Amino acid sequence: MNGTVDTAHLLVVDDDARLRDLLQRFLTEQGFRVTAVADAAAARGAIASMTFDLMVLDVMMPGESGLSLAEWLRRDGNEVPILMLTARGAPDDRIAGFEHGVDDYLAKPFDPRELALRIRTILRRAAPPPASQALPTAPVQLGPCWFDIERAELRGGEGIIRLTGGEAALLQALARRVGEVLSREEIGAALGTPEAGERAIDVQVTRLRRKVETDPREPRFIQTVRHRGYVLRPGP
Repeated sequence: MNGTVDTAHLLVVDDDARLRDLLQRFLTEQGFRVTAVADAAAARGAIASMTFDLMVLDVMMPGESGLSLAEWLRRDGNEVPILMLTARGAPDDRIAGFEHGVDDYLAKPFDPRELALRIRTILRRAAPPPASQALPTAPVQLGPCWFDIERAELRGGEGIIRLTGGEAALLQALARRVGEVLSREEIGAALGTPEAGERAIDVQVTRLRRKVETDPREPRFIQTVRHRGYVLRPGP
């Protein structure tokens, strides 16, 4: 992060000019630096020339959709936290967002104060801990990878393996309670999305397994405990 949580640089992408202007004014009043654009093409240009700490992204836009833009970002290795705005709050829409690497979602219409709260929650989750709080903690081994619990960093043979904020929070929650089964409700609370639902949690687990498991279909480390939840079992 370039600054503190309250001075983070946000990119707002929404084709609704009235809502875009409202969000820019409100979030600026909250202390954030805000760049606002109308569509995915303009967002790509802004991303190419500036660094952002978080993106507020509308799903339905003319031309390229927000989901398509999120997918492109993740495929390109950009793990900027994304909060998705959707006019539809149906579970399938939320799950589609998580499948594309989105960190959180907010259904329209929404209270701007809730948006600011969710933004700060995501930014705190993504921010590295202050040095004074970075207590020595033994990394957790996941085959050829090692996960630093305090820094929420996953390292492999070629350096740091990129995780989204949601993936890092998920692995951190499991690693803090190695060998214990975490229910989907507990995982949702750790991710800051307690209302996400079971399928959305399963999607996040599936995405994380792709990064830590040799064969995600036969997971060794992030195991499913039927009717109960998930458990992390480290090992070489």
